[in-house]
Amino acid sequence: MPPPQQPPISNSHVNLPETPNKLPIVPDLLLSALSVFFLFSSSSSSKITLLPKTPLFNFPSYPRRFVKIPTMSLHHHHRHRDFATPQSLSDWLKPRLRSDSLASWGVKPGTKNVHNLWLELSEGESSLADSTPPVRTVHVVTVRVIGAQNRVLVEAQQELSDGSVRTRGRPLSEKMKPGEDPISAANRAVLEELGSILNGSGQDGVVKIVPGSYSKKVEERSSESYPGLPACYELHSVDATVEGLPEEDFVTEEEHEYADSGETSVAHEAVSVKKHFWKWVSLDSINHELNS
Repeated sequence: MPPPQQPPISNSHVNLPETPNKLPIVPDLLLSALSVFFLFSSSSSSKITLLPKTPLFNFPSYPRRFVKIPTMSLHHHHRHRDFATPQSLSDWLKPRLRSDSLASWGVKPGTKNVHNLWLELSEGESSLADSTPPVRTVHVVTVRVIGAQNRVLVEAQQELSDGSVRTRGRPLSEKMKPGEDPISAANRAVLEELGSILNGSGQDGVVKIVPGSYSKKVEERSSESYPGLPACYELHSVDATVEGLPEEDFVTEEEHEYADSGETSVAHEAVSVKKHFWKWVSLDSINHELNS
């Protein structure tokens, strides 16, 4: 007797149980992937926020002269906020500088005061790194004025508005304005500091930059104007000839160092340069001094 036949099983009865088991797999994988992604993202972001709190470099407490460093200095990236008044700047500096250093500003002969520094910062001529001590970064143009008999014009001394005289012994130099290129800064510096002897002449052709003479270097040293404040100077140097200068030593006067400043009340309290004392020096002697 043949065995009883089983009822046929349709395909729908085979496939239906598998379908519910496969559908949840995709969402589960997506949720797992998203969980891992957010876990690593939150971990990474927490690490990034900690980096700025750890200093990468420490500026030395002692001055270093004529040290060449990369132009993309750390100081360019850590500029402090603007200061509303010279008093707010002074309050910020007090815990970051030795008390005897800050107290000497504008009191010690040949130095400038906190009003000068505030004007520099507000006009973009310098910046301060938020460090202890702070580091003042300045872009300076230096112009070696070449005269007859292979001589170079050197600023021997400056007479300040407080009556003090400070020794310079360097070629003509001036802080650069924001966005100013070295050639424009050199022309402005010559006309500002030598303009009185040139009768304020501003016509084209008075200042001629020597082609190929441009060079740049960085020096780190203590500031002479602000004792105890380390400074980083980015020096842009050019050679130039200037028509109409005397062949003997001479003196020029500066009407007011901060004449273009909109902060007249602060400028009145600042120490400004009134006179420049110039002398001609042999180029060979300057080169020997630089190479020694």
